[in-house]
Amino acid sequence: MRTISQVAELTGISTRTLQYYDEIGLLKPSELTPSGYRLYNDEALQLLQQILFFKELDFKLKDIKEILQKPEFDKLKTFEKQKKLLILKRKRMDKLIDLLSRLEKGEQGMSFKEFDLSEYIGALEQFKNKNAEDVIKHWGSIEKFNQFIQKVKDDESNVAKLAIKQFGSVEKYTEAMKYNLEHFPELMERADELKKNTDEVLQKSNDLNLKLTSDLSKDVASDEIQDIVRQIVELSNENTMGMDMGEGFWDMVIEGYSNDAIRSITDKKYGVGASDYTAKALQYYFHK
Repeated sequence: MRTISQVAELTGISTRTLQYYDEIGLLKPSELTPSGYRLYNDEALQLLQQILFFKELDFKLKDIKEILQKPEFDKLKTFEKQKKLLILKRKRMDKLIDLLSRLEKGEQGMSFKEFDLSEYIGALEQFKNKNAEDVIKHWGSIEKFNQFIQKVKDDESNVAKLAIKQFGSVEKYTEAMKYNLEHFPELMERADELKKNTDEVLQKSNDLNLKLTSDLSKDVASDEIQDIVRQIVELSNENTMGMDMGEGFWDMVIEGYSNDAIRSITDKKYGVGASDYTAKALQYYFHK
């Protein structure tokens, strides 16, 4: 067993941070002394190690906690995925360092190749070559899939910006997209199943949004409103076909409500002010 001070010295993490991890239920001490001091065993240290890997990859504490608490959480598989992400991050950092070295030497011109999506584009090409039947089935033809790849290439800068916004980094986006490609047939089967229930899902979503915006004078932080928001989020998550939507997905949804077109549609359907109210309710749910 190690005391909280010993763990802090071993890991370089402050005791206050470890206390905070305890408070939010991310990393509980293995036991408490009669005086109330926190003690950590080897299992707790291994969990802390896993947390630190996620932190290195810029995962939010809330997301880390959710991942670790999932029933299907597999420590070894997670290490494998973390390793892949860190290797991608290292490659990107090496390119950035190389770019800085060249700029230090006085090289002129701007280079943005260090921020490219070559890994993702390569995965798309590989998928096309190995899964022609699936490509034709779901895209209609190889030519249409080639057009899709070309669109990514032509708009690489904007795609990369959105990827970073939604997933936190190009590396995480690439890893998520590669996973989707590897499980493409399964995801398409789920999509076909969801299509059968589209009307039911849309009706549930509409009912919940009507309930949420029925009285805009209610405090968005109230248990009643936050419970409705929880149901909206859970309904959305249930219909993502199991795909990783990225840590920034809901922040993008919230930001979307400030878009003039979306605000106009939302306010027309649920009442003036409904768009801003929904955004505030979601903002409180995810960032309270």
